[in-house]
Amino acid sequence: MERESSRIETLYLNAHPTSYKLFQRARQLIPGGITHDIRYLTPFPLYIERATGTRKWAVDGQELVDYWMGHGSLFLGHLHPEVTRAVRAQLEKGTHPGACHPLEVRWAELVHGMVPSAERVRFTGSGTESTQLALRLARASSGKDKVLKFEGHFHGWHDYATVGVRPPYQVPVSRGVPEEAAGQILLCPPNDIGAFEKLLDDEVGGVILEPAGGTSGTIPTDPVFLQQLREMTRKRGVPLIFDEVISGFRHAPGGAQEYYGVTPDLTALAKIVAGGMPGGAVVGRAEIMDLIAFRGDREWDRHDRVAHAGTFNANPVAAAAGIATLERIGNGEAQRRANRMGERLREGMNEAIVRTGADLLVYGEGSVCNYFVGPSRVGLRAGEISSRTDHRALQATNVKSHHRLRLAMILNGVDIPPFHGWISSVHTEDDIAFSVQAFEKALRMLQAEGLA
Repeated sequence: MERESSRIETLYLNAHPTSYKLFQRARQLIPGGITHDIRYLTPFPLYIERATGTRKWAVDGQELVDYWMGHGSLFLGHLHPEVTRAVRAQLEKGTHPGACHPLEVRWAELVHGMVPSAERVRFTGSGTESTQLALRLARASSGKDKVLKFEGHFHGWHDYATVGVRPPYQVPVSRGVPEEAAGQILLCPPNDIGAFEKLLDDEVGGVILEPAGGTSGTIPTDPVFLQQLREMTRKRGVPLIFDEVISGFRHAPGGAQEYYGVTPDLTALAKIVAGGMPGGAVVGRAEIMDLIAFRGDREWDRHDRVAHAGTFNANPVAAAAGIATLERIGNGEAQRRANRMGERLREGMNEAIVRTGADLLVYGEGSVCNYFVGPSRVGLRAGEISSRTDHRALQATNVKSHHRLRLAMILNGVDIPPFHGWISSVHTEDDIAFSVQAFEKALRMLQAEGLA
């Protein structure tokens, strides 16, 4: 390896030599050796061979309790038998007819019946595509170009979404973003209705946020703020967009908008909506969504309509997985169970922190588990994380410590993403108990290296 390794890193390398070799091959062809920024892990990423239920197996054979769950998309776990059966059945009929098909109608009906804002449904290929289309629809509806978003809220990787994600918020998280695009974004501190009121001027054509909290709940949401936001945008005639790529169908069958009782004008969906397959959707008020529709009028169709293409929109394989998933989570029992398991995981992890005296925080809501390594260095205290907490402190993460914690967790049989993990509806009491034990062992490993 190219630098001196810690004991945790050495143990990780010894346990995963095949992953290391695969990474060396990948680096020769794939930029950075990875295909998604969040999969970046030092000293090298873990390669997975197979998965089922709540478990997955690394290429070197290690069994792991999984809290990635397809980046939060596999709410029914890996290889759920009914979802798998539906996908196999569609594979035998074809993967891409290049035409409309019956499944897209049923899929849209299910989304319409579950999501409060879904008067109309338009399918996309991903979460990033969903937020991009939602912003375009908002601007077309309002006739204004400015978009107001909140510091620390994540909306994908397109140009308009790169501003305000991490401190310093005014600087895009990527190079290659035109100043003209970034200049259309107004930034507001989260949960600050006074600041929002000052920014909501006549040039704002849309407002977008993660209703369940910025960056998958890393920055907790304020339900009262959501209500105020809805009232003010409605009064000013500004389209309100909820980015429910993560929270959609997770917090409740109708997502965070059902959970908090606040209905936006437009909603961006992905992940669970496609049952773990690639896919997403934008839903919303008919008068806005119908701006996409052809009218057979040459002037409208060429100059006034909102254009939206996409080779894999409503792909029948994704539709089959989405239908099979949504049909099984519509009564809310899956969400209630996942929320209970999420609460027990957070409670168990916090008890482990008390036992070890480690410098960590674990918090979150529902079936999302957020954690922070080294809160004392930025003045964060256990039991005090809320929507009033300084969001800049919540995002002042030590990447090295978080990566080292993930390695230690993997060595003890659990794989959880950096910063937050997703609990599925099929995680069991045994999974939670095992994970808490693994977490305590990992904390002691970090303490031995002076990182916790």
